[in-house]
Amino acid sequence: MTTSEPMMIDCGPHGERVSAVVCQHLLQRDTSPSGFIENSDDPHDLQAWCHLCEEKFQLEGEMTDAFRQFNGMAIVCVVCYDESKARHAISVTQ
Repeated sequence: MTTSEPMMIDCGPHGERVSAVVCQHLLQRDTSPSGFIENSDDPHDLQAWCHLCEEKFQLEGEMTDAFRQFNGMAIVCVVCYDESKARHAISVTQ
């Protein structure tokens, strides 16, 4: 098993941080929570998308061009990732 260094990103508000990937829907701040589905357990490969993206992925059956366009993947820093997770995660007690 090879260990690779995490990809870094220079985030304006947070400086140089480890990068993560989220769907375009998770970048929206002025909407109600849209769910937060994490797609990797690797702390150096953080990936997440919303419930709508999960539905589209299930419908497409894989990462098709239509899915990628709908998802609009964006690279963010881990702090932005955590903020998005806090904003969009839907509690199971709701």
